[in-house]
Amino acid sequence: MTREEKAVIIDELSEKFKAIPYFYIVDATGMTVSETNNLRRKCFTQGVEYRVFKNTLIAKALETLDTDYTPFNDTVLKGFSGIMFHPESGKAAAKLIKEFRKESGNDKLKLKGASVEYSLFIGADQLDTLLTLKSKQELIGEIIGLLQSPAKNVVSALQSSGGKLAGILKTLSEREG
Repeated sequence: MTREEKAVIIDELSEKFKAIPYFYIVDATGMTVSETNNLRRKCFTQGVEYRVFKNTLIAKALETLDTDYTPFNDTVLKGFSGIMFHPESGKAAAKLIKEFRKESGNDKLKLKGASVEYSLFIGADQLDTLLTLKSKQELIGEIIGLLQSPAKNVVSALQSSGGKLAGILKTLSEREG
């Protein structure tokens, strides 16, 4: 591969990292051709882009970003590295990895590291943590629900109290009459 070809790949990868805040770096060492094809098929159907790059090219592309990805250099960017991108969800690739491992019955597909909204997750043990992460939209929805809850309680209390008060006044007026 010539320097020009490498530069083009680094630029392309840099742009992808800037545009998509969710990416996972995985190790698929030891997978058969049919398992790899099955993984690629699964990625395609679930909207996850899966590509394999040299670690040096990944490292150089990550260096062009504002976020510090140097913790990836020691552990994540060693050996075989494939990258999974999903434009909308930080959980999509984690779900795919979990499903693939369950269906294939082996642990050949390993999570090496991930970046979700520029937060770093290093190691295979982080997969369950990534599965439980909530998206920005989910968190905003929960906050709005929490903020609306007290107002709803006040309104319902006022409405129920108004009904009670009207019932008491009616009962008192009937007693007098």
